[in-house]
Amino acid sequence: MDITTNLARLFLRYRVRAIGRYVKEGDAIQRKTLEMLVREARDTQWGREHNYASIKSYEDFSASVPLGNYASHKPYIEKMMEGTPDVLWKGLITRFATSSGTTSDVVKFIPVSRRGLKRSHLQGGHDVTATYLDQNRESHVGRGYSLILSGGFNPKYTKGKIKVGDISAIMAAAAPSFYRKMLHMVPSLKVAQIEDIHTKYDIVTDIIRFRNLVSFSGQPTWNIMVLEMAMQKAGVKTAEELWPNMELFAHGGMSLVPYRHKLDELFPSGKLHFIENYNSSEGFFGVQTDMKDPAMTLMLDYENFYEFVPMQEYGKPGARALPVWEIETGKEYAILVSTSSGLWRYDMGDVVRFTSRSPYKFVIVGRTHQNINLWGEDLSVQQAEKAMDEACRKCDAKVKEFTVAPVFLEEETSSGHHQWLVEFSKEPADLEKFAETLDKELMESDIDYEHFRERTGGKRLELVKARPGLFYDWLDSKGKLGGQHKIPRLASVRKYMEELLKLNQA
Repeated sequence: MDITTNLARLFLRYRVRAIGRYVKEGDAIQRKTLEMLVREARDTQWGREHNYASIKSYEDFSASVPLGNYASHKPYIEKMMEGTPDVLWKGLITRFATSSGTTSDVVKFIPVSRRGLKRSHLQGGHDVTATYLDQNRESHVGRGYSLILSGGFNPKYTKGKIKVGDISAIMAAAAPSFYRKMLHMVPSLKVAQIEDIHTKYDIVTDIIRFRNLVSFSGQPTWNIMVLEMAMQKAGVKTAEELWPNMELFAHGGMSLVPYRHKLDELFPSGKLHFIENYNSSEGFFGVQTDMKDPAMTLMLDYENFYEFVPMQEYGKPGARALPVWEIETGKEYAILVSTSSGLWRYDMGDVVRFTSRSPYKFVIVGRTHQNINLWGEDLSVQQAEKAMDEACRKCDAKVKEFTVAPVFLEEETSSGHHQWLVEFSKEPADLEKFAETLDKELMESDIDYEHFRERTGGKRLELVKARPGLFYDWLDSKGKLGGQHKIPRLASVRKYMEELLKLNQA
């Protein structure tokens, strides 16, 4: 009998029941959350400036507090990082998560209060385990080890009590010792906090190839890389040979679509379960509570208050945000959050589409600023990844990473085409045919792209083959290996593409 797993399931059962109450009590939970956030922050600098003492309803809140982003929060955050208490949230905040944005050279510092860390970030991790164990009664996670690949702290910004680092490092350091022991989490905190990523991953691979791994979590890119490094050292062809009892990958931070074929190769038996979660530096917002349904449940009792801006209004003057009880299924929204770490009506930059209202379930369909719409083509990340996946299937190819940027015609700036830089793990027999197939798949999935190509005379996409390891080397050159760092899929500017092309020729 797997006593550890059964005890964990029993211990976490209360969370399964609490999540079940979202169906009938979700709206009330969100109203109470907003009431609590406003009450707790009314004596802060932000609360006084926005007259929190007089806010009695959501309508009052939306009228008193403007829609926000990092720029609107930055002056307050800088003051907090100097050690000033009661600025955006009550008390002194000593932890700040660095943003994972690859498409910006500006480092963002997101406040993480002790309360927000416990009741949002760490609660999300517990609920992933709780919902998985509730669904999989045959689980034996208590018999093996769980790989948690976390980033590290940045000593450059550490000042006195202030600690700055990747959100995964902050979570790992704060995880209760009993929870680490219950799941036999590896690596140890000492190894996880090694600053040099190359040294850390080398040590991690030496550790895990001698452990009975049963689960791993985090971003697909870094997990796949570490698993393959351990496989190479062990001299095996599949991860399943090394870890036959692996049963769960809890992933988030990026779409799994481009990486699913590689994971299927690593674990060919098909026994590996997948659970997606929506965890970021700003908070933990969603968990896939039903493995048969790809949509995630919006976590309503994490002390996060959610609002949604319809994408047809996003970025326009007077755009109105809607509370969750006013959303509609099938429509796309930019998500805003107000949190117990001091973010207020904060634009996450993510676009979601709701699939259910009872409970509230959603899928992430892209980024508000990571798309290309220069000539009416309106290409989204989701469409690009779907077309790439289908082209790989039809051309018997496998892609490791890719990015897309526009190419402007010198003689006519009003037109141009898209350039795709692709690193293959299995190159197609005919690159030209692959490019044609990819272009056709885009036209089938995106009517705006089809219009751009066929009716306005837009040129077919241009395919450039990347050398092996190009994207890894690019991230390494920027000091963005590991943690939550990722490759920008789409960009309306050529800065990142030019850097990559230059490195590709080196």
